[in-house]
Amino acid sequence: MYGQANILVIDDDEAIRDSCQQVFSRDGNRVVVAEDGLIGLTRFKKESFDLIILDLKMPGLGGMDVLNEIKGDDPEAIVIVITGYSTIESAVEAMKNGAYDFVPKPFTPDSLRMIARRALEKKKLALENILLRAEVKENLGPKVIIGKSESMKKVEDLVLKVSPTDSTVLISGDSGTGKELVARAIHHYSGRKDKPFVVVDCGSLVENLFESELFGHVKGSFTGASETKYGRFELANEGTLFFDEIGNISMNIQIKLLRVIQEREITKVGSGQVIKADVRIIAATNKDLQKAVKEGTFREDLFYRLSVVPIALPPLRERRKDIPILADNFLKKYNRMRKKNVKAISEKAMKALVEYDWPGNVRELENAIERGVVLTESEVIEPKDLYYYGLSVDTSSQSNTTKTRSLYDVEREHIIKTLKMFNNQIGRAAEALGVDRKTLRLKLKKYGIG
Repeated sequence: MYGQANILVIDDDEAIRDSCQQVFSRDGNRVVVAEDGLIGLTRFKKESFDLIILDLKMPGLGGMDVLNEIKGDDPEAIVIVITGYSTIESAVEAMKNGAYDFVPKPFTPDSLRMIARRALEKKKLALENILLRAEVKENLGPKVIIGKSESMKKVEDLVLKVSPTDSTVLISGDSGTGKELVARAIHHYSGRKDKPFVVVDCGSLVENLFESELFGHVKGSFTGASETKYGRFELANEGTLFFDEIGNISMNIQIKLLRVIQEREITKVGSGQVIKADVRIIAATNKDLQKAVKEGTFREDLFYRLSVVPIALPPLRERRKDIPILADNFLKKYNRMRKKNVKAISEKAMKALVEYDWPGNVRELENAIERGVVLTESEVIEPKDLYYYGLSVDTSSQSNTTKTRSLYDVEREHIIKTLKMFNNQIGRAAEALGVDRKTLRLKLKKYGIG
């Protein structure tokens, strides 16, 4: 973070201000100066700073009062106080009030630089810890798109072309087709690959908390806001922010998101501070957003902002050539995870997998292979190991009936079977089908089930 930080220096001594500006700007940081406490507070409230250098002894509004105001607005703010030898006791008091450290006058450029570097490293580690706790940062191998079908080759070519750019990407496709996997691939091949990849699940976040989740909030900004919170935009700084199922966000959030994309700035809920948003945005949807635009449920201007580069993922039934490759990949994965040694999928079982229509797409296939690995009592997955999952033991009859019946009938019957298997528990059935609860409920409504 040091070398790219936004630093505010508040000191009434022009020589100190100039010295700090030279020390920090020489290292590539942006430096804003204020000649007294009131001006400093005004600038602090207008934008976000990674580090604040604050003189304790100033005419008018004193440094201790400024510190208390800053920490009251943002308890996570990193403040280093500057003090003369005669006010060391005040410096100790300032640290009790939340200052990170103090620098006694006179100080050398190197001593100031060292303390600032240490402070900024602490802030960076704090953000990384939040990311780890939220489980939004994952290791990703180099091969992330699996498949040899022509449609997936086209997707891979698009990914490789768009990844090095910072263009906004809109990935469309049915639930379970691997939209997040493609988003992670774009991030992995981009110049931001060593920075965070942060997911926003637009289908699961509660509407009245959505703004807080995206932009963060300050302590006391609303009932229950007991502490200042980092939003997803801040957590994804310099990295990639992935909006999963973007079609689920309300018109109110759409307006605010459009503004962020246009201005690349955010403001925490309850704060007037402007924070720069250096993120690449990738969005995904299982809805027809162009249709939603015509129906007035999705903003046209936001749609065009998001779909600078559109990538459409085909359903698994349209790329059956990829099923054996995907199945073998999942077999290896769940052998490792479940500590099993299943060596292969039998020819008959693979035929059943290839001929099944997979309404839940790749996610449903993955769940099927995991079940096969867990349930099989031999070293080879047979059709009987897939029967529990809903696939027919008799491959030939399953093949014939599937080809003569409509996808509508196959999907409806499979959903009914899965619901019965899990005693009508929506959550478990959705997980087995490889879709989220909301998608399953929409399908139940569509097919008149329950």
